Parts: sequence; structure tokens; C-alpha cells
Amino acid sequence: MHSGNADRPQGVLLRGGTVIDGTGAPRFTADVRIEGARIVAIGAGLVEEGAWVIDATGKIVAPGFIDVHTHDDYLAQSAPRMLPKISQGVTTVVTGNCGISLAPLVHANVPPPLNLLGGPDKYIYPTMAAYAAAVDAARPAVNVAALVGHSTLRVAAMGDPYRAATAAEQARMGELLREGMAAGATGLSSGVFYPPGAAADIDELALLAGIAGEMGGVYTTHIRQEADQVLDSLDEAFITARRGRVPLVISHHKCAGPQNWGRSVQTIAHIDAARRDQAIGLDCYPYIASSTVLRGEMVDGIIDILITFSVPHPEMAARTLADIAREWQCTQREACERLQPGGACYFQMREDDVQRVLQYPATMIGSDGLPHDQHPHPRLWGTFPRVLGHYSRDVGLFSLETAVHKMSGLSARQFRLADRGEIRAGAFADIVVFDAATVMDTATFEKPNAQAIGVECVLVNGAVAYRHGNVAPSRHGRFLRRPGT
Repeated sequence: MHSGNADRPQGVLLRGGTVIDGTGAPRFTADVRIEGARIVAIGAGLVEEGAWVIDATGKIVAPGFIDVHTHDDYLAQSAPRMLPKISQGVTTVVTGNCGISLAPLVHANVPPPLNLLGGPDKYIYPTMAAYAAAVDAARPAVNVAALVGHSTLRVAAMGDPYRAATAAEQARMGELLREGMAAGATGLSSGVFYPPGAAADIDELALLAGIAGEMGGVYTTHIRQEADQVLDSLDEAFITARRGRVPLVISHHKCAGPQNWGRSVQTIAHIDAARRDQAIGLDCYPYIASSTVLRGEMVDGIIDILITFSVPHPEMAARTLADIAREWQCTQREACERLQPGGACYFQMREDDVQRVLQYPATMIGSDGLPHDQHPHPRLWGTFPRVLGHYSRDVGLFSLETAVHKMSGLSARQFRLADRGEIRAGAFADIVVFDAATVMDTATFEKPNAQAIGVECVLVNGAVAYRHGNVAPSRHGRFLRRPGT
């Protein structure tokens, strides 16, 4: 056995594990040999010479998970150990979702929802190239692929982002997006649910989506409405992507509000029909509660709402809006106004809808975790082990092979992450070793910052990044530039 530097030896040999390769194919027993950043051989009885041998007998060896829906834009620099993600087996995060990206924007007073990424002092990157350089300098423990946010473009190009953009302002957004794509961004994201993005019409969205498509990217969207108007909102996204000739990803698909529970039968059929004519994927997190900024129109007096942060009343984090309203002797709407700006978890989905969306073949897994919340949604720390442990093993919603595919190979293909998401010779050695019998999330709504169990070892670009609950001292993540940039 090689006795040199365990963090970056001459090579690594994962001995005797059960390989689930990320393609959806059946598992098989094999050794996996890594040299430098890549996998060089897979097979039985590979030679140990010159390698640090890690015994994976009885464990699953899978591609590192790709969190396709994150708001980790600043976390990758402020906390580059990336413990909430690496501890789940995540080796790549896709940032810039829901129309919110740190770049390209230099701004002293950002409006919601841009504050989900932290305070205004975080918006210091005039270009995506500057942001990419900052990520590479921070050398996070995981890889970072970045989307350019449409709301960020609007704030950058417009004095007032809550109105229709002029032709000149749309042209400026297009210039900024082209720079971002040329710097290696993965695509464009929109959040037309939120006020800065909601002011855009389909012509503006299609114009920008077309630039992303022309430059080889994808278009992801937090659609305009996930409640009563969910079908119309899906249609708007389909039309935008068709006009832009760009692959579409529907972000965190859900049917929100009690009056829409059960409608995933309808929405999935609608997406399925549209997929016959265009490329559409979707992502989902495995919980019945969403989490975003505090919004009065989401306070209906029916669903439970848990406060995740409040700028004027930080002491109210981790309490329910109903409790706060009772204490203040006011309505929940009035309490919501007094807590602003702030954030909350909204218990607005039903379990059968969540399972139906998770099970759909085109659905990838994305945490949508908000790392800067004072009391975050447990999805930040628990999403991927929850899919493996709860939904695959305990509920039996799908096989472990399918679960891994939804978290690796499918995601890498959808986001065009070259040589990622699969265990095969020539692929980058982003790998997770986990115990299928014990892997499980431990984060709860009461105690959200709890580390998952059963993830034993994680390699990023060929180096051991996490083992036995600890992050390795040196980090080997990088900014992933789109192929051809």
C-alpha cells in the first residue's frame, strides 16, 4: 500500500466496492483506479502498486452527486470547505438559480430576492469572468458551475428593474449575458416569480434565452406561478425555450397550495407532452416545504410557515408565523410585514405530489438550499442522503441505480458537464463511497444544520475531499467552464 500523502498520492485505488455508474445500469463489483484527476481503470483485481488503497468492500461506489439547484454562489468563497454539500456526497454545485447570481453585478443595495445570497457587500463582480476567478482562487472543496441570473441582469442594466425594459436595456442585458457565457457560464436562469424578473415579458426572456442557446447553454426557470396558474406558467417556459432554441429546465417543480394538491398528475402529463417536441428537464427537492423570501401573498392562514431569518427581528428565526402573530396580537399578514425583509419555509406541498415529481424519469435532484439563512430549510444539509435513504431504500420509490442516475449522470448530461456524472475510464474522478444500508439525512426543520450519516468517502477531481465525517485540509474543486470556452 502506498504510504505517501494520502490527500494527493500518486494514485488511488478503491478496492472491491459495488459500482453504480450513474447511467442507470445495474450495479457490479469492481475496483476503481484513479490517476491524477481522472479514472483510468475499472475492473477486478487491479494492481495496487503506487496507489493509496481504500477498502470499499460492501459499500456503493458512485459518481459524486451534482446539486443542480443551489444558491451557493457566495458560500463557495466564504466557506470553501463546503461542508453542507461535501458531507452529502455532492461534488459539483450549479449556482445562479432562480434568476439570482452574484455576477455580473456591482451594487450597494440589492433588492429581494437577490438578498438570498447574502448582503449587498457580496455583489462585487462586474463580470462572470471575475466571479470565476474568485471561485478558482478560493479553491472550494467542490466544483462550481454557474448560471447567469436574469434578475441580476435586470438590476445591472436598469435603474428600475420593476418595469418593462427598453430595447437599449435589453441589449445591455444581452451583452452582459454574452460575456458570462463566453467566460464559461452553463446557461441562463430566470425567476419570473419574483418582482425584478416578473416585469419581463416573453419577448425579453426569449431574446436572452436565445443567446444562452446560441452559445451552447441551457435555460432554467423558476416559473411565474407554481399554484393556480401552474399550467399557464409552464406553457410560458415552454414557449420561451422553443423561441430561444435552448434546452429547458423547470426549477423545483411543485404544485403549491392546498387547492392544487394532487395536480402533479396533470402537470407531469403536461410536461411529458411538451417533451415530445423539445428538450425539457426538471429538478425537485425531497420535502413538502419550500423556502424563499417572506412574501405576504403566500400567507393564507392555512399552511404552516416557519421563519428562517428576519432582518428587523432576528430573534424570531426558527419560530412559526402563527406563533409570532399570536404573541404580537396581530394577523399573520401583519406579522409578515413587520418581519420583512426576511425568509421562510412554506409547508405548501403534499407528499404524493412530491413523490410523483421525484419519480418522473426526467427529474434531477436539486437541494435549493439557502446557506445564508439564520435557520435554513433542512434540504441544505439533507437532500441527497434523503433521496438515497428515505425515498429509495425505505419508501422504495425507485431503485438505488435510478436514484444515483437522477443525482449524477442525468444531471451532467442536462447541464453539459463534460466527463462528469459517470464512473467510467476517462471520466473525472468525482466519486462518493456510501453505505446503502445506513445512508440517511439527519437534518430536520427543528435542527437543520445536521450532518448526514452513511457517506464514508468523497473524491473531487481525483483527491480525497471528505472521509469519516471530515473535510480534507487541501481542496481540489474548480470552476467548471462550459465545453468550448
